[in-house]
Amino acid sequence: MDANRAIELGKQHAAVMVDLKFIDLVGKWQHTSVPFHRLVPEAFEEGFGFDGSSIRGFQPINQSDMLLMPDPATAAMDPFTKHPTLSLICTIQDTITRQRYTRDPRYVAQKAEAYLRSTGIADTAFFGPEAEFFIFDDVRYAAGSNEAFYSIDSGEAAWNTGADQGPNLGHKIRHKEGYFPVQPQDSHMDLRTEICLEMQRLGIEVEVSHHEVATAGQGEIDMRFDSLVSMADKLMWFKHIVKNVAHRNGKTATFMPKPMFGDNGNGMHCHQSLWKEGKPLFAGDGYAGLSDTALHYIGGILKHAHAIAAITNPTTNSYRRLVPGYEAPVNLAYSSRNRSAAIRISTYSPSPKARRLELRFPDPSCNPYIAFATMLLAGLDGVQKKLDPGDPLDKDIYALSPEELQDVARMPASLEESLDALEADHEFLLKGDVFTRDLIEMWLDYKREQEVQAMRLRPTPYEFFLYYDI
Repeated sequence: MDANRAIELGKQHAAVMVDLKFIDLVGKWQHTSVPFHRLVPEAFEEGFGFDGSSIRGFQPINQSDMLLMPDPATAAMDPFTKHPTLSLICTIQDTITRQRYTRDPRYVAQKAEAYLRSTGIADTAFFGPEAEFFIFDDVRYAAGSNEAFYSIDSGEAAWNTGADQGPNLGHKIRHKEGYFPVQPQDSHMDLRTEICLEMQRLGIEVEVSHHEVATAGQGEIDMRFDSLVSMADKLMWFKHIVKNVAHRNGKTATFMPKPMFGDNGNGMHCHQSLWKEGKPLFAGDGYAGLSDTALHYIGGILKHAHAIAAITNPTTNSYRRLVPGYEAPVNLAYSSRNRSAAIRISTYSPSPKARRLELRFPDPSCNPYIAFATMLLAGLDGVQKKLDPGDPLDKDIYALSPEELQDVARMPASLEESLDALEADHEFLLKGDVFTRDLIEMWLDYKREQEVQAMRLRPTPYEFFLYYDI
């Protein structure tokens, strides 16, 4: 879609506003709106000014003038505004040099796709994320100098079997039994369908919708795979739709990796594959029907996994989920059909076009543009260096003894560890100028100061349970 067709789309729907969406470095959509009459063809070249100093991870105040550059190919009518509004996803330019902004995550993703083509290895990287979420009926939390607590609730939660719900009709979901009970236990069937319909109206193809393992309203809706930048755009729409459909139904949705103790958290398994000239490159006659290219790609992912985690599992809360012996795979191994390995090779279809790998440790708190780019660059590093992924581990890894696991590497145990790993191992991200040292330094500084250090300074409620009476 070009500029004129984007404008025409708005006119067809009597748009009165244009919403300019962009993503900050941390991974949250931001927006500003202008009257529709300001959207003329020249605006796609001239951009719209905004204050970059107020956006997390962007410019300091003395260099704060920046431009939002709308991408006409992303034009869509926003489904959640009262008044007809045309939505456009933007990239960012410097006002003086008119150069693309190196800390703009969408630009990083676009450079990753360009670098892939420049290598000659492939021309397309497909991604298919499975972003899990919770839909709660109530959430309350506080973190002050004199108190800290959180409280979540869901009408279908296991802890509400004895609640006075006027009346309580039972049919709660026991812990770890949310995959796949029918109604009335699955109380969000219609709400998830509403989400699917909104996605389809925006042209996002839905493959499956279901309740997930955890009690208290955990769900999953999977989109058909797409190329890197397009998939990241769709994932941002997906999160926006889930949150807003929940909100208009009087509920609240979160993609937080571990919002409650005692049950599964939210993961984001990422299916990925390389293609060239319409042909799949991961299909072959090797292990699990994989090609050497796929095995080397796995080798790159496993080699750089600790650094990857700083981008794909970027919150302190991410590591409440990545705990040995619980639901998320922390052992860095690959295997066919095996969901206890960090990398699973799907066997649902024998078709070469379906041959792909599924990286299982990422979670949906990540910024998809830089997360997908990071995984791609790690895999390409493996292909370029012909890295050996080692032998597959075709066992239930959760059931292995410590002796059997002694030679199997593990994921980092904390955000601090993964950030240290990224600081030591990021040269693979600098290839093709996809990431810049400036971006990586800003990421490390922000995460260490605003999250790791902030958490270190604060007592938690459970520490009172453990230590108040000592």
